Order: sequence, then C-alpha cells, then structure tokens
Amino acid sequence: MLNTQRNLPTDDDKDRAERIRKIIEALIEANEKFPVIVEGKKDADALMKLGLTGKIITLHNGRNLYDFSEDILDKFVKVIILLDWDIKGENLYRSLTKNLTGLWEGFSDFREIIKFLCQKDIKDIEGIPKLLSRLEGNEYPR
Repeated sequence: MLNTQRNLPTDDDKDRAERIRKIIEALIEANEKFPVIVEGKKDADALMKLGLTGKIITLHNGRNLYDFSEDILDKFVKVIILLDWDIKGENLYRSLTKNLTGLWEGFSDFREIIKFLCQKDIKDIEGIPKLLSRLEGNEYPR
C-alpha cells in the first residue's frame, strides 16, 4: 500500500527552512545585479527552481580554471560564488577565490550561511530545493 501521508516537519525544521528561504530571497535580489557561479548545470537548475532569474555561470563548461577566471575578471566587477561544500567543491572554491580576488568577497556570506544551514543534510547546491521541500513538510515519503 502506498503511503501518501506527508512527513510532518518539526519546529526546528520549519525554522531552518525559513532561514534558508530568507537567504535565498537575498540571493535572488543580489542575482538581479550580479552573476552567480556554480559548479554545474544541476546546481544552476536548482537555483532557477528556487527563483533566481539573473545570470548563472557554470564552472564546468569545458575550460580550465585559469581561462574561466580570466574570462570572469574581464566581464564582471562582482560575482557570487556558490560552489558545493564537498571536498571537490571546497578545493575548487579555494582556487577560484584566489583567482578572483576582489570580485567575490562582499558576497561570501551567501555560501557560508547556506553551507551552515544545509551541511548536516546535503553537500551541494543541487540538493537545496529537495531539502527545503522536506523541511517544510512538502515531500512525500518513498
């Protein structure tokens, strides 16, 4: 028999979901003016699902990190870097932030707050919509 009851979120889940939604709202506003850099297409799709409508740039687009960074430096005065917080994402984040010194620092809180609020459940940007759904009680059990 199929279980169609929703998982009921706890008060802590609801609070965390609300905090994630608030940071996403601020990210949406910042993205109206500044591009967001993510690792791949699934991350970009997740951010669009969350409501971002501005420019989203994927890091894995066939170019090496140096050429990618040079292109970003030539085209933008500020960027938001939202890379995953798994080992690969952390290593890419360190390299990219060194290459883009001066462009991203004002937006570093976005990644740090999202990472803090999500890291006990997920390690990537693409998982945020599903996590939010679960925290808000909108996901059905399997």
